[in-house]
Amino acid sequence: MSLIQADNLEKHYGANGNGVTALAGVSLSVAAGEFVAVMGRSGSGKSSLLSVLGAMNAPSSGTLTVDGIDVYGLSPERRADFRRRYLGFVFQGVHLLPYMTVLENVMLPLAVEPGAGRDKQSMAANALAQVGLGGKEKRLPHALSGGEKERVAVARAIVNRPPILLADEPTGSLDSKTAAEIMDLLSGLNRDGTTVVMVTHDAVCAAFARRLLTVADGRLVN
Repeated sequence: MSLIQADNLEKHYGANGNGVTALAGVSLSVAAGEFVAVMGRSGSGKSSLLSVLGAMNAPSSGTLTVDGIDVYGLSPERRADFRRRYLGFVFQGVHLLPYMTVLENVMLPLAVEPGAGRDKQSMAANALAQVGLGGKEKRLPHALSGGEKERVAVARAIVNRPPILLADEPTGSLDSKTAAEIMDLLSGLNRDGTTVVMVTHDAVCAAFARRLLTVADGRLVN
């Protein structure tokens, strides 16, 4: 059974004859534990697809089911709860708050979760250790390298232990050596059971995935 099931997704922007079709009938299945890379040229629709899969951007038509849940049949409040429970997000721009420590940045997704602050600190510290940043909890973002900042972003994405990790060009701003380190990290999370769907323009990074999908003109072409 698929963990993620998308059927005939359409996404249109604009109107009055000036609209743009970002997705044109995309259907796909992702099984639990898969690592899927999505490639395509700029403007092909790959990032729009990821935002729909991430419960952030409702499709114009079509359905998205995750773990048996009709995602866009949920109210906005319940969809936000769904995102917190099921999804972690990693983006090319790490968006770390410069005045917060590494630990505090990783704790941000836990702000609305019940539980003691000490427990949340422990969860964040464990996530940082998982990405190889144990001992750097008190550093500020400006004291980190680009690769370390991306690792913090990954730790923030997995602090809730979500079953699905969505990554949008996670190595786009990194040199090749650091990019390979981040891809090794994502591969390790996948081996530990996390389902990963990654958008990338880099064939070297895509080679880390177990399955490759290509998007062109809003359609899957393989």
